[in-house]
Amino acid sequence: MNRIRKGDQVVVIAGKDKGKKGDVVRVAGDKIVVSNINIIKRHTKPNPQAGQPGGVIEREAPIHISNVMLFNPASGKGERVSFKMLEDGRKLRVFRSSGEAVDA
Repeated sequence: MNRIRKGDQVVVIAGKDKGKKGDVVRVAGDKIVVSNINIIKRHTKPNPQAGQPGGVIEREAPIHISNVMLFNPASGKGERVSFKMLEDGRKLRVFRSSGEAVDA
């Protein structure tokens, strides 16, 4: 089970976008894609078969998972996450500072 999942709101703690918040779009191993974070310009050739126009396209690039923290709406800042085992054997993500569950 990952500490950060698709759909989570995260805050960037390192890099050029430090301090910005966004939602996780995709998780791939130790890299994640966050909406409107780490925007790059990609120069692409037109591809008529795929209906893709050419030019300079702006899109999100992956960012390492260690450079983001899960955002806690109660405290208003990024916090660390740990796991708690329930009686039925399931894992639950909880914030380390308060102990409240991430998945409400």
